[in-house]
Amino acid sequence: MEREILLNAAPHIMRPLHFVMPHDQHLRPMWMIRTGLFLYDHLAPRKRLAASAAIDLRKHIAGAALAPQFTRGFVYSDGWTDDARLVVLNALDAVGHGATVRTRTRVERLEALDGEWTARLTTRSPDCTTRGPGGRDGDGARESEVVRARAVVNATGPWVTQFIENQSPVKASHRIRLVKGSHIVVPKLFSHRFAYIFQNRDRRIVFAIPYEREFTLIGTTDVDYHGEPQQAHIDRQEIAYLCDIANRYFVRQIDAAEIAWTYSGVRPLLDDEVTDPASVTRDYVLELDTHPAPLLSVFGGKITTYRKLAETAVDRLVRQTGVATRTSGWTRTAFLPGGDLPGHSFAVFLRTLERRYPWLPAPLRVRYARAYGSRIDHVIQDATTLADMGEELVPQLFAREADYLCREEFALDAEDILWRRTKLGLHLHGHSTNGLEEWLSRRRATV
Repeated sequence: MEREILLNAAPHIMRPLHFVMPHDQHLRPMWMIRTGLFLYDHLAPRKRLAASAAIDLRKHIAGAALAPQFTRGFVYSDGWTDDARLVVLNALDAVGHGATVRTRTRVERLEALDGEWTARLTTRSPDCTTRGPGGRDGDGARESEVVRARAVVNATGPWVTQFIENQSPVKASHRIRLVKGSHIVVPKLFSHRFAYIFQNRDRRIVFAIPYEREFTLIGTTDVDYHGEPQQAHIDRQEIAYLCDIANRYFVRQIDAAEIAWTYSGVRPLLDDEVTDPASVTRDYVLELDTHPAPLLSVFGGKITTYRKLAETAVDRLVRQTGVATRTSGWTRTAFLPGGDLPGHSFAVFLRTLERRYPWLPAPLRVRYARAYGSRIDHVIQDATTLADMGEELVPQLFAREADYLCREEFALDAEDILWRRTKLGLHLHGHSTNGLEEWLSRRRATV
């Protein structure tokens, strides 16, 4: 049910994706998988997602990319989103409802005062350099302030327990288990719109997904992690693991030399004391401490349930604090910024943009539509020619878009723009980022 809600809320960054699952000899029998997919199809009403089906891979378009021993399989539908843009759109929506958003700001300490919290905050300015994906920020300048709050939500992900223990006087009742998931991005292994799901002999699931037009995204791994979350990175064993699985299933073979990009994340999963990292629950628990002041901590969770989690968290805090507000249920039918497309159809929206902005090159028009949806006017403003978009700072990034990202989407440096707000860093092909960095320096000097 949540998946349908999210697909409706932001059809520009969320869309249905059809997954092909080849049947391998170590899997359950075909009839059993088909029964499971039937139940999957009927867990909740579907409006945007097609039903699953058994397929003959010798006749299906997705079969041509697979090794010839895979002749039968299944296709089912799920949702895909640009997770980085999902975060930005939620922050934008919060600002639209009166929130103040502080990026690169750390809560150094929570102290109770008269039944409320005081929080000492430290904000770090960026060092204005590009370190590539996954790079760490420099120290930069630091500014401190103290704010007061009736309640605090600790939604710090892999740092949730550390925050409770080090930044507050509260004791945690739950524990989390950090599981690292790594991905590789390689030149595209197939040209059609389908994705693939492979279940390895160790029961781990690996996906191969069309990515950024020119690439295939392969992931993820499940590895217990004991380091600092911000230092997570892929290791050689994970690279070999993902390449081996891809090479088992695809005709075109890959190796580490072909990898264009890697990224790793740390999942803060509830510690349910199972041995296999892949079997750890993806559910969540909300822990509310009311003494000495309300502190709500989020343990676990995932993208699909993020809206429901937030709704539940707000409802609990409203009951605890007695704040007079409308019910949080309004988010079930709300659009995220840019999601109010004509007819709820991305295809219709694209045709509208083609008539409105015929001077925009088609690839750029599609990228803007996907990234910004109906907020595209905030980017283009009064431009009527490509020259009006300003200097091309790096290939396909014009000054007007960069200014929008800094002005309204909290971007501070080149890494924010190239790897978080967009994925243009993947398409630079060795092109220098000096033009963008110099433009950012000039902009900071005048703002």
